[in-house]
Amino acid sequence: MAFAAVLSSGSRARTSSSNLQTPTPRRRPTTKTLALPPLPLAADLSLDSPAAIAVLGSAALAAAVSLTDPERRRQQQAQEIGGTDKEVVREYFNTTGFDRWKKIYGDATEGVNKVQLDIRLGHSKTVENAIQMLKDGGPLSGVSVCDAGCGTGSLAIPLAREGAIVSANDISAAMVAEARRQADEAISGVEGLTFPKFEVMDLEGLEGKYHTVVCLDVLIHYPQEKAEGMIAHLASLAEERLVLSFAPKTLYYSFLKRLGELFPGPSKATRAYLHAESDVERALEKVGWRVRRRGFTSTQFYFAKLVEAVPVA
Repeated sequence: MAFAAVLSSGSRARTSSSNLQTPTPRRRPTTKTLALPPLPLAADLSLDSPAAIAVLGSAALAAAVSLTDPERRRQQQAQEIGGTDKEVVREYFNTTGFDRWKKIYGDATEGVNKVQLDIRLGHSKTVENAIQMLKDGGPLSGVSVCDAGCGTGSLAIPLAREGAIVSANDISAAMVAEARRQADEAISGVEGLTFPKFEVMDLEGLEGKYHTVVCLDVLIHYPQEKAEGMIAHLASLAEERLVLSFAPKTLYYSFLKRLGELFPGPSKATRAYLHAESDVERALEKVGWRVRRRGFTSTQFYFAKLVEAVPVA
């Protein structure tokens, strides 16, 4: 799942960017400005519309953000399905979430709105960067890779095309079925390639050892206290490399996330957790790993940090 921050359908688009880099001395963060479209007159607005809130001004908006209670909404969702946070995620990605994210991760454009197309672009850039990180370490033929949280196979399938031996899992049976279907169409019967092993499984249930473990856009479902344990678990499965992507926690992105919670919409059904890069790096260091390379993908509605970690020599 990607981090989407939707302020207005008329917002000025930001140029997408994607890069990989080796660790460098930390630089002072650049200031980002938020461009909003011209606002209508207050008399033309209903008081409960997003535009009306914008007209109220930044002070009133800040007050509204501080008074919203998304946690109460999440608890109600968990009670409705009789489960925990994990069960909410499982239920969502087996039902309405599956339909939404299948469209985002797919190739079709019909019925896909501009926001979804933008998130598709951002996620595909993260996948491309992750594959490039792995290929920079040498040929992938015969390399065992665990795709933890495989979704519809957007990473597992191209890795298999590169000759990797891929084990892919997801908490959603619907996602796994779709990934298996797409892999069957793309690589089934291709000489010299090993068909990925797809399983319905949550990350906590993963076992075994792999040369490389990759987990893209999944930590967004874990609060920091659980994310640290999950990072340690994933590192215990990897022998040589661990590649993670996560929604970065900064003041700017935290504000956009909270603003989005004012207007959740019917498809906003799971919690979205941001993570400070320093927290992720600290979790890796605790289990004897260090960040070797970093990357960042940014489009108008998608933001993801990418790190490649290796065991400390």
